[in-house]
Amino acid sequence: MIREGSIRQRVTDGSDDQSLRAAIYARTSSTTRKQGYSLDAQVNRSLDHCDTLGWEVTFVYRDEAISGADTDRPMFQQMIEMAKQGGFDVIVFWKLDRFSRSLMHAVQLEEELRAFDVYLYSVTEQIDTTSATGRFNFRNLASAAEFERDMIKQRTQLGMQTVAENHQWPNKNPPLGYNLTEDNQLATDNTERQLVERIFESYIEVKSMPAVASRLNEDRIETQTGDSWTPRAVGDILRNEIYRGWYELSDIAEHVFEYQIIDDETFQQVTDIRHRFQGDSAERPAMPTSRKDAIVEHMREMYISYLDRCRSPE
Repeated sequence: MIREGSIRQRVTDGSDDQSLRAAIYARTSSTTRKQGYSLDAQVNRSLDHCDTLGWEVTFVYRDEAISGADTDRPMFQQMIEMAKQGGFDVIVFWKLDRFSRSLMHAVQLEEELRAFDVYLYSVTEQIDTTSATGRFNFRNLASAAEFERDMIKQRTQLGMQTVAENHQWPNKNPPLGYNLTEDNQLATDNTERQLVERIFESYIEVKSMPAVASRLNEDRIETQTGDSWTPRAVGDILRNEIYRGWYELSDIAEHVFEYQIIDDETFQQVTDIRHRFQGDSAERPAMPTSRKDAIVEHMREMYISYLDRCRSPE
């Protein structure tokens, strides 16, 4: 059984003075042992391939049930540190997706490792940076991947621009107060519209997000996700300029009358109230007595609960 990070010496005939010292890296993203993807299968195939090439395997690194989304993997990090110390010349892996999350990511790692004269080699793919030709081919693969990434980015931006020009909503989750039409535009929902109007009106009255949230919770009104209201959730509503009909997406920023729920005067009044304490000379009003009492009662209940736990037998 090969242990992670262990040194495993391979018998060579010593006929090739240029024989490379190899480190094998294997990874699985789950404990499921699929045919060809298990750690043992990856390691054994890599060992056999190194034998064929006449390379001496000095280290074997295994990361089991760990995502390849980033490099924060225990054995991977040990391997990189050993590479920097000159412990081996080439990293061998069964497939690129075992070593790195993408070709572009592998290019970045290859550049980092090249500074320490460490190469990359894939058993099943045309990835081999141990030779000038292999490095040239690797660069071509990387260029093709980067080109494809740029094309996808351009198509995404073009699609988003079309969405913006048609005043469509960019996802399937419209803000409170709206439904989505068949063409992904916003349409006001009468019931939710009244709730939005109530939130703005209540805030103008009490000038306190916690107080507005408390009122909504007392009336058993839930958020869109079925949760209780919090000051932050109330603030998200009060700050959202879509309620005054202001639509912003991509490079489009304009007023859409059909989307307006709150008139400009009301929205500005709410904004002024929210910003009323930003001046140096502004003073916050005293906390309402009812809120003070609620906080005191909550603290009292917590203290009683604490005493009860202390008195209870172990």
